[in-house]
Amino acid sequence: MADSQELADFLGAHPPFQGAPPAVLAEVAAAAVEREYGSGAWVVDPRRMDVSTDTDTVWVVHTGRVVIMHPDATSPTEVPIDTIGEGGVFGFSALLSGGTVEFRARALEPSVVLQLPGALVRPLFATPTGLAFLADAVNSSSAYRGGPVEGSAGRTVGELLSAPAVFVPVGTTVRDAVRHMTDQGSSYVLVPLRGSRHGIFTDRDLRIRVVAAGIGVDTPIEQVMTAPAETVTADRLAGTVLMDMLELGLRHMPVVSDRGEVLGVVEDSDLHAASTRRSFVVRRAVASASTSAELADAGRLVPRLVVDLFQGGTDAMAVSAILSVVVDSIVRRAVEIEWTARPDVPRDRFAWITLGSVARREAMPSSDVDSALSWADTTADPEVRGKANAVQRTRDEALMDLAARVHESLDGAGLPSDTNGAVASSPRFARSAGQWERAAAHWLSNPFGQRGNPAEDSGLIMSSLMIDGRVVWGPRELHTVPEAYRRLLVDHPDALRLQLRDALAGRARLRSLRDVLARRGGTFDLKAHALTPIVNLARWGGLSVGMASASTPARLAAASGNGMLSERDVTALSEVFALLQRLRLSHQIDQITAGHRPGDVLIMADLSPLERSLLTDGIREIAAVQRRVGYLAANVGVHR
Repeated sequence: MADSQELADFLGAHPPFQGAPPAVLAEVAAAAVEREYGSGAWVVDPRRMDVSTDTDTVWVVHTGRVVIMHPDATSPTEVPIDTIGEGGVFGFSALLSGGTVEFRARALEPSVVLQLPGALVRPLFATPTGLAFLADAVNSSSAYRGGPVEGSAGRTVGELLSAPAVFVPVGTTVRDAVRHMTDQGSSYVLVPLRGSRHGIFTDRDLRIRVVAAGIGVDTPIEQVMTAPAETVTADRLAGTVLMDMLELGLRHMPVVSDRGEVLGVVEDSDLHAASTRRSFVVRRAVASASTSAELADAGRLVPRLVVDLFQGGTDAMAVSAILSVVVDSIVRRAVEIEWTARPDVPRDRFAWITLGSVARREAMPSSDVDSALSWADTTADPEVRGKANAVQRTRDEALMDLAARVHESLDGAGLPSDTNGAVASSPRFARSAGQWERAAAHWLSNPFGQRGNPAEDSGLIMSSLMIDGRVVWGPRELHTVPEAYRRLLVDHPDALRLQLRDALAGRARLRSLRDVLARRGGTFDLKAHALTPIVNLARWGGLSVGMASASTPARLAAASGNGMLSERDVTALSEVFALLQRLRLSHQIDQITAGHRPGDVLIMADLSPLERSLLTDGIREIAAVQRRVGYLAANVGVHR
């Protein structure tokens, strides 16, 4: 048992106990029951008589970590709902409501948990600190369980990093790598490879690839590691990264900066606090679908997921990111289902690329599905090139036919295809990696296309679509367009200037000329007149500092201080973007709830006076940034 004063000091450092009088803390500490649990042991389980379920008890993690499980969880290995670290409190919902315990809790690692009597703790929730604690809990998607407030779906993986990455060089033996892991208290090591790639070796690899396989511990680490390791940028939301890791079967994910530098490594247990049970229910339904009809059934769960997340207090940006990940999973499953029906379609060396808002992780219920295909080029050997080209043409047609069927399946799942034809079944959006690379070079030198030839691509339009693109199936290196635009400032300053001109052309405004002529003064298109100007400015800003594919907030942050966008501009645009996404999602959820198709046109009279004021101020902020950037561009140019 810890010393009573030590427990009092520990409790006083964490809400809702912070600020409590010393005498109260001493009384609570004296009444605390301290219990030790081994890794995997149940701490709270309504199903078991030998495990505490006292509703007049609050639990506090003293050391270690505890995961919160759904009451219907059937196995200790099921995906947890949340993770509680040291100082975390759970069980207070049942205490305050007088209800039953509606969760299960299990020690993730050897842990010490304090059981505190409800009679002593209950008054603390009436204090300012206690009320603030409850307010935070209410905003958490897990609040109904009376569980954790640590983390949320809105936190980024960069915020969750707590230690630098652990490395060993190529050539290190398994023995030395494991010794280094032990010394550093790490469950993995990273191995630097050529370029910015890394290999990764984990404790799981030790068990499966070394011990179980009978491999000697003097084997070089590169023979048993995973390479290249999947990575994630620091701006990605924790909840979406966790779902990606679960889908890929990963427990570790290196986190990299915008420039590819490794910042640290997150583990799946670090991200459980950002998960939401319903999102996993939807993902499981998608994963188990074996026909287009079953996938359509799974797709019908998505609107309810979005409504529940937002109404449950999840931040709009987080809801949007989670929706994007769910859409990705439906797209992948649609491809797999169509493959099963078409065994003649090649199953390797091609990539499905998601475009638009889904690619930026900024999807809304109204978002349609933009897509593109890229595949490996045929051999350049003159002797076999003719035959290979004929085979390639047959393959191209098969892939585009597959894409058409995939989009039909997605339509049935409630994910309509892009109305402007940006779909992988179109020859404009289905090319080999080399063709995409050559197209990008052409767009850079002919951004407006050939005058008088409407069939030729408009470089500005196509590049904007493809730069946003993200591979959701297949080798990432087949998406060759973003790489061509990373050195825009140095290699193609004129093209960068045109990107800015295009970004400034769509002015933020409350009423357009078309609105006036159509007498639509009482409506406002959130996407066209407010969000798109920010997205376009952010895309240009990212390109100005060598960042291609990324989210709008990440692009803005990277562009801060690029000589055109000031830190104040970036802050203003980021805040307005978050406001607009919240208004947009709230509006679309109201439409879904009313049984209408979600859209982006608001009726101004439906907004509250505060919302109208915020929207008006936001439009002014966007327009002001556009004017300042336009003035600088006219006087000093885009590049220095």
